[in-house]
Formats: sequence, structure tokens, C-alpha cells
Amino acid sequence: MPGYIEQVMHPERYHGHGKRPPFFEGWYYKLVDPSEQHRYAVIPGIFLSHEHEKHHAFVQVLDGQTGASAYFTYPADQFKAAEDDFEVQVGPNRFRADSLNLNLEGGELALKGDLRFEGLSPWPVSWAAPGIMGWYGWVSFMECYHGVVSLDHTIRGALRLDGRTLDFSGGQGYIEKDWGQSFPSAWVWMQTNHFEQPGTCLTASIAVIPFLGFKFPGFIIGVWHEGKLYRLAKYTSAVVEKLAVTDDHVDWVVRDRAIRLEIRASRAEAGLLQGPSRTEMHRRVMETLKAQVSIRLTALENGREQEIFSGTGRNAGLEVHGDLTMLLK
Repeated sequence: MPGYIEQVMHPERYHGHGKRPPFFEGWYYKLVDPSEQHRYAVIPGIFLSHEHEKHHAFVQVLDGQTGASAYFTYPADQFKAAEDDFEVQVGPNRFRADSLNLNLEGGELALKGDLRFEGLSPWPVSWAAPGIMGWYGWVSFMECYHGVVSLDHTIRGALRLDGRTLDFSGGQGYIEKDWGQSFPSAWVWMQTNHFEQPGTCLTASIAVIPFLGFKFPGFIIGVWHEGKLYRLAKYTSAVVEKLAVTDDHVDWVVRDRAIRLEIRASRAEAGLLQGPSRTEMHRRVMETLKAQVSIRLTALENGREQEIFSGTGRNAGLEVHGDLTMLLK
């Protein structure tokens, strides 16, 4: 069984070896074909409850074009995970950082095929900041942990959907993950790597975080641009200048001493996913893959702003969930 330090330094791997319930872990694969007409989220995972009959493995699928979703369940003993690598099997389906193999068939849909991922861009891991959570990654009692396996990569291969071939070769992908006891009570999450300038990615989330008996709004943002990662987070001493959520838009401005990021996300028609609580996989989480997110990143020097990048990301994932009161203060 991997030790604690090894697990922390490899956020992409399965963290449930030896864990007692409640526990969940899931990986999020975003798949967009080169025509951008086919966009899917595929989410394999495991859920362990205090009620043994609720233990199960799963693969969720969201069709980002239509909003349709499917939830495939498997007995928990059909979930297998390597101890020294990111390699997960859920029934006949296999998942790695550089590939996935799907054999999903049920009442909702049939989705089968093999995809490979090239040119992965993992979030950097160091002793001081073992992944996107920074030093919080070392804290052993967080309710929920987050990881980014690849900010941007190229897809090769095809999937068969209900007998129809979807060619993803030349498309773009993104992979992240979550694990812990439960999703937060409220959050805003967004992600896009479809800017006019290739190789640029935004991933951003803000959530209500329980910590040592109290709660606070925690946020983590990464902008990957021209091979450089710009980070803004609570642990980098960044501050939220503005967060406003309406039925049509999310407006968010964050800065630290060195950089400032302005975000405007347009909300769009969404599909329904299931998310974990401490007792079961039952939260109704609305997610769209049709949003657009405009960003402007600037460097702050001597009281002046110098633009690093501005653009609008397409095919953006966007979730707005729960009572946002604490986040909007």
C-alpha cells in the first residue's frame, strides 16, 4: 500500500487504498473533437458509504451538445486501481492519464472505443505545492481534494456512440479529479482550453471549505499560457476583488501582488450529473459544456497593468451549485 507522502506527491493516482467510508474518488475526462460538434465529459469513479449496500463504482457520461447524461453503475469489487500508477479499471472500462478504453452499454446509451492522449500538460507538483491545492494538499483532514492531471492535450482515436463513429483525432482534452468524503456545499467551477491561441487553458473554482470547525471561501485558479502556469489561490495570498453570479453570467476578478485576472463566463444550457455527499451519490449537479469564458490576464508593475493574455474560451465547462451566499460576500 502506498505511503502518505507518496500519495500526496501523486495526486493523479487513486487515494482510496485502505480508506474507510465515507469516501469517493472520481476522474473527469473532457473530450472535444476537432470540429467541436462532439464534446463529452466521461467520469469514472468509486463511492463508499457507511451503508455497505450503497457501495458502487460508476462511469458517468455527459453529452455536452445535447445535455443528455448517463450513469453506469458496477459492483464496488469491479473497481480496480494500481498502487504505483494512475491506472483504473471500472468493469470493462480502463482509464489512464494517456488513454481511456470504453465499453459502456446499457439502457441509456452504448459508448465504446479507445482514445489516446498526446502532449499532456500536468499541473506541476513540488514539495511546497503538491498539485493545484498547494500546501493544503498536505493537510490530511480536508473534506474534498482536487487535482489536475492534464491542462491540455491532443486526442487520437474514435468512439462508437449507439453505432455511430465519432472521430476525436486532432481534438483537445483536459483531465482533472476529486476525492475525499463529500463535495463542498456550494461552488462555482469553470474550465476551457479552446482559445484562439492553442495551448492556453483556464481552470478555476471557488467553494465553501470547512476547516478546523469553521468555513471559508477557498479558490484555486490556473491559467496555462505559452508553457507557463499562472496561479491565483487563497494559498498564494490572492484576493477576490469581485464575484457576481446572475442567471446569464459569472463575473469574477482576482489578483495578487503580481497579476490580476478578469473572468466573464456566459452561462448556457446544462445537463445533470450526480455528485457525492457523505451518505450517497445523489446530488443533482448541473453542468454545461457550452459556456464561453472571456479572460484578461495582466501583470501588475509599479501600479500599472500590462496585458499578458486576453481571449475567449469556447466549449467551456461551467457549474454553479448550492447556496453561494458566503462566496458572494
